[in-house]
Amino acid sequence: MPDLDLIVRRGLVVDGTGSPGATADVGVRGGRVEAVGDLSGAGAARVIEAAGLAVTPGFIDTHAHSDGALLLDPQHENGIRQGITTEIITQDGMGFAPLSPANYRAYRMYLSGILGFPPLDLDMSSIAALRSHYHRRAVCNVAVLVPHGALRLEAAGFRDVPLRGDLLARAQSLLRDGLEQGAVGLSTGLSYYPQSYSDTEELVELCRVVADHGGVFVVHVRNHNVDRAAAGGGVAEALEIGRRSGVKVHVSHFKTAPGTAGGVDALMAPIDAAKAAGVDVTLECYPYPVGSTVPGYFLPGALHDGGPQALLARLASAEGRATAVEGLRTLFPGALATACWTHLASEANRELEGLSFADAAARRGVSVEEMVCDVMREESLACGFRYIPTDSVATWRRLDEDVMRLLARDDYMVGSDAIPHGSLPHPRAYGCFPRVLGRLRRRYGVALETLVERVTSLPARRFGLRDRGVIAPGAAADIVVFDPERFVDLATFEDPKAPPAGLSYAIVNGALAVDGERCTGVLAGEAVPAGDQAMRG
Repeated sequence: MPDLDLIVRRGLVVDGTGSPGATADVGVRGGRVEAVGDLSGAGAARVIEAAGLAVTPGFIDTHAHSDGALLLDPQHENGIRQGITTEIITQDGMGFAPLSPANYRAYRMYLSGILGFPPLDLDMSSIAALRSHYHRRAVCNVAVLVPHGALRLEAAGFRDVPLRGDLLARAQSLLRDGLEQGAVGLSTGLSYYPQSYSDTEELVELCRVVADHGGVFVVHVRNHNVDRAAAGGGVAEALEIGRRSGVKVHVSHFKTAPGTAGGVDALMAPIDAAKAAGVDVTLECYPYPVGSTVPGYFLPGALHDGGPQALLARLASAEGRATAVEGLRTLFPGALATACWTHLASEANRELEGLSFADAAARRGVSVEEMVCDVMREESLACGFRYIPTDSVATWRRLDEDVMRLLARDDYMVGSDAIPHGSLPHPRAYGCFPRVLGRLRRRYGVALETLVERVTSLPARRFGLRDRGVIAPGAAADIVVFDPERFVDLATFEDPKAPPAGLSYAIVNGALAVDGERCTGVLAGEAVPAGDQAMRG
């Protein structure tokens, strides 16, 4: 055999198919897996000795908010050191394309608390343009969805109007273009605006286009404007959209919470009933008891109407501020009681990062709701928070067990929901995958090959990522090498940026992105799936 670019020698190859691992060599040439087996007679420019280590396909994060982070810091250490070689971004209907320059500037500001501040001068006029900004310019592969928010902005502006007639046709045309340019589906977040201005009928009509293209409808389920939703919103609406449109449905971060710990059977009952009736459903989860978001999530839709500048103007007026305070108190009662700031863009408020909302409010001598409104206005919306986890170890452990029960199903994947911004981000941005594949796998005695399949070939198949997610001749050489007994998350709520231990190598399209637990600076990630001419070569 001619010399190879790279050989990973004598590791436990867990190939992503769900089959048990076997000791073998993996040879790589030209960014592809050339051979798997006994390559003792072959030479290579680089040989990695992997005896005692697991060799698996690179992990696929099915839900990441790295859209801006990858444009600002393409080395993306927080993801690649977990072994994540592919991320699916533009989640929850939030994304920077397809948008006109004016809409990009406005939406960039509106989403800054989640997506940060990518460069202003980027062309975001199409999904093809968006994909080009990541292709061979980031450490990991990137797949994108067409974001529902961007479709609404381009079709109807930031307005609470139904998409019907010409407005719907415009959104469908943009969606069709995006799918033809390489997007793997449509995303929406029905607790965020302008997505929450929609009704079920609009989403069904958009999803008919997605179904025609074989794409996936990725949905953060609704808890705003439920009067506009079939079946009262929530997961029932998502399943109804799948039934009526024929689209493949993928439900984001669907898992138990502290108040429902141990309730996996009840959680999954409507999913299993829908699947039995013919709806094609998959889901994802992450292994932490609390989430992270932006405070605008809790404000009534009327305050958002008109976009970010209109929202800020309302927060600055006595009447608008009073409406916002009342909304924060009544829409989701008690939701802010256990929250703390994770990132604030300006230096003026940086001392609030890490403070509970109660402590931040006391420092200012106002109520929690008034403090939140004031900080949103002062930061021009560039702020985010996470919840404070439960003190009950028993509850946390029960939630961990629930996550592993969900991942035992063959329809569940892992989505970190990472928001890698600020000094104290949610630790899921740095520790999600080693927590599942290391700490929790060992605690609950789950077979390594089962979890590897859930984070490699299963998402690759679901989202049409051709030649990804397996170690086999001809597949893309996205490979990670780690010690299955030492791989562990070290990121905590107190120290959330600590990188994991136990992952020695990450290979993206045949290039070493992590070498001996150190990032190399090589940016070999591609826009996936490959397809349109702009992404080739």
